[in-house]
Amino acid sequence: MTAPTYALRDGNRIPAIGLGTYKLDDGSGVEGIVSAIDDGYRLLDTAYNYGNEAAVGEAISRTTVDRSDLYVQTKLPGRHHGFDATLASFEESRRALGLEWVDLYLIHWPNPSVDKYVESWRAMITLREKGLVRSIGVSNFTEAMLTRLGEETGLLPVVNQVEMHPYFPQGALRAFHEEHGIRTQSWSPLGRKSDLLDEPVIVELADAYGVSVAQLVLRWHIELGSIPIPKSSSAERRRANFDVFGFELAPEHVEAISALERGRIWGADPNTHEEQ
Repeated sequence: MTAPTYALRDGNRIPAIGLGTYKLDDGSGVEGIVSAIDDGYRLLDTAYNYGNEAAVGEAISRTTVDRSDLYVQTKLPGRHHGFDATLASFEESRRALGLEWVDLYLIHWPNPSVDKYVESWRAMITLREKGLVRSIGVSNFTEAMLTRLGEETGLLPVVNQVEMHPYFPQGALRAFHEEHGIRTQSWSPLGRKSDLLDEPVIVELADAYGVSVAQLVLRWHIELGSIPIPKSSSAERRRANFDVFGFELAPEHVEAISALERGRIWGADPNTHEEQ
């Protein structure tokens, strides 16, 4: 079984769930990624700063799944912002992955104090025009930053990957995304390092639906149209995380989960956070 896909504004399609690969960077990590592909995952999420693009590339080379059926996304690090630096950084990533093209290239963080993300975006447009990248997007961008990209380059991202979970459902930003044809991706979709999965409403609803608490929360993301990127070193949990397309949540239950909103877990405000 593979996941459903969504149409992006640029005409490409993207799977409805992805595999987070952060810390899957050694031999066992490679085996884990191969196993996840065998279990149906097609979207693989990595980043230059994860230090594991080579491991992801190794897993891709070992799988029997055709490259054209995989969706590989990686991210530009903060220290490589700027037009020429972005082009050079992408080539490093592409060589590490061992791929002819990347399906989605994201600016990892806006780093507003450096103020070079528009230059990087122009470089990414160039990469797309050359066919080295199929789609281009961003991560951790605010509405104002997205608007600036559109105003200064004439092109908005097709994806914005942001912190999103029931404690931080990103309602206003998701509405902006929907209005402008931007697909939301969710990092930390299960609210890692929090007590989210012990919330009574989530525990009770998971029991009522006959699913795990993690499956319930991931299905909540799907109901909202966001693409969750869960990660796990456990094969059993990875398989369970992927198995969220056989049930649906009632609208009132989606609202009950969203009502848990309390704010960011990680404290990484895009207006102030700086990534190296």
